[in-house]
Amino acid sequence: MEGVGKEQNVSRIIQALSNFLAALPRENLKRVSRIGISGQMHGVVFWKANQGCHWINSGDLRIFEPREASHLVTWEDGRCTTEFLSSLPQPHSHLSLATGFGCATIFWYLQNRKDFLQCYDAAGTIQDYVVSMLCGLERPKMSVQNAASWGYFNTRTKTWNVDLLEASGFPIVLLPDIEDSGCIAGKLSCEWCGISHGTEVGVALGDFQCSVYSSASESTDAVLNVSTSAQLTFSMPEGFQPEDVPRSGEAVAYFPYFNNRYLAVAASLNGGNVVASFVAMLSQWISDLGLNIPDSEIYAQAIKAALSQSETCLTVCPTLFGERHTPNSHASVSNIAATDLSLGHVTRALCRGIIKNLHAMLPSHRLQEYGVKRIIGSGSALARNEVLRQEVEKIFPFPLVYGNDVDSALGAALVMIKQR
Repeated sequence: MEGVGKEQNVSRIIQALSNFLAALPRENLKRVSRIGISGQMHGVVFWKANQGCHWINSGDLRIFEPREASHLVTWEDGRCTTEFLSSLPQPHSHLSLATGFGCATIFWYLQNRKDFLQCYDAAGTIQDYVVSMLCGLERPKMSVQNAASWGYFNTRTKTWNVDLLEASGFPIVLLPDIEDSGCIAGKLSCEWCGISHGTEVGVALGDFQCSVYSSASESTDAVLNVSTSAQLTFSMPEGFQPEDVPRSGEAVAYFPYFNNRYLAVAASLNGGNVVASFVAMLSQWISDLGLNIPDSEIYAQAIKAALSQSETCLTVCPTLFGERHTPNSHASVSNIAATDLSLGHVTRALCRGIIKNLHAMLPSHRLQEYGVKRIIGSGSALARNEVLRQEVEKIFPFPLVYGNDVDSALGAALVMIKQR
């Protein structure tokens, strides 16, 4: 949402990571020979080089805790307004710049809280931070995938727009060193949760690319993911190179994938977060009426009502959070009739709107032009929402099969296996 900051506590993220690893069988952890790591792209964490964490004993496990590190400014951060972004130098990149992108966020701090930046001399995505801490890197390393997600990065030359950024007073020291996606970043500097010291660690990868990697088994597969946001993607032919600059208002972007290939991506900012906002609105209304119903029950009843209402004339444009190619767009409801005001009608129209919005960004005929034969569905919102799945089947003329909720983690592991 424009103008609103969005941050997460890095200490809590690392604690959750440690807890997950501690819950795994110790004998399996001892057999780990290589570690693949992926995470949400675009966001940025700042830390002091060589002081970003300290290692401690937790019970009989060795873990690290953040130190001299900032909060994570996530991809949902909205402080870089349209006006602010238009004041920045035009990137030498085929990808447009948007709020929540690492370099845009650093520019915002440079102009609004310069003293904050002076406290740090290293930065990266949250997954880059983890790799740096595990390997004890003096300078962070970043994959081409994550670098492209920050902005001001040329994927053809695999270099930052250093001259352009330097001329604008950008703190170049905060730009990580670049590695190809799938390369090894380093080795564990000490034992970690039972994983042996010296175990190889891959450079951190983008969660989206890893999700596709583990889901699409054929070159003719498209992947549709609905989690917090929503994405529809397919792999471009080998040798494809995007245009040097993005087309104004173009809804499809080209993300670097693996082996110098690209994914065509319709990346919508509106997915499960829109359904969550709808449930939160209903919850507030119910509270205003003096009642108390858990959000989980509201969600379940809304989906149940929509399943009994297969059709509606109500139309919902779901762009509550705008879109990167149309940042000033808003949500709307139209074609309202007295017969279409039930909970089932509204929930059905909302779910249909989410899928139709994605289809408008990357329509079926374009998928067919590139030989797509089926769609792989993934993501937590799609997995738990049968109404969304019904709408996908109605709107896209392809067979639909479902992947896993752990696609990103699985994809990172598969990439590391392929490196052997």
